[in-house]
Amino acid sequence: MTTSTLLVFQNPLLPKPTRPAHSSIAGVQKGAASACIVCARSQDDDYHATIKALNSKGRFPRKSLGQHYMLNSEINDQLAAAAAVQEGDIVLEIGPGTGSLTNVLLNAGATVLAIEKDQHMVGLVRERFASIDQLKVLQEDFVKCHIRSHMLSLFERRKSSSGFAKVVANIPFNISTDVIKQLLPMGDIFSEVVLLLQEETALRLVEPSLRTSEYRPINIFVNFYSV
Repeated sequence: MTTSTLLVFQNPLLPKPTRPAHSSIAGVQKGAASACIVCARSQDDDYHATIKALNSKGRFPRKSLGQHYMLNSEINDQLAAAAAVQEGDIVLEIGPGTGSLTNVLLNAGATVLAIEKDQHMVGLVRERFASIDQLKVLQEDFVKCHIRSHMLSLFERRKSSSGFAKVVANIPFNISTDVIKQLLPMGDIFSEVVLLLQEETALRLVEPSLRTSEYRPINIFVNFYSV
């Protein structure tokens, strides 16, 4: 069984939000910024709702896209809480899948831009939230799309007062490094980046020691943008 963990990156230029009391946090402090591991606890799941949504379209997770669907509604709540999502926020979601996390973000009052590569999942999410205008779903490969342009366009349309957005996502495991490399340089766009990753991946990313065989170029990249 794969263990997943929330990885939180906080913009060092902005006040830190209050973390949810039901989550335990461990991490490393780097200068004025922090990269935190938030250990999510499992409770009631959303298994039947997710399976029903998939079966309605005859869909199954595609290994080639690194797809995995969240079957635990409590984890989605903790993802949103870790980013302190609230009314009026603009949130980027990467790989919405069946829309279970999307639903939590919308219920919190956020405007959501969801980027999904799989055309079948795009259709499913658009159909599920057809009556909601706080959601925009784009069929694109996130690692190749012009996310800055998309976000600036959304800021302009929604007349965002804060000037910042948040990232809350249960990302495909096989693009986790590419996603982080694209998001971290955009501190002028995002105040919070909260990602659900495999536990071992999250721990390696925030490893502060140079004296380990696990230290890789991505660690240098993360350290650079966390100082």
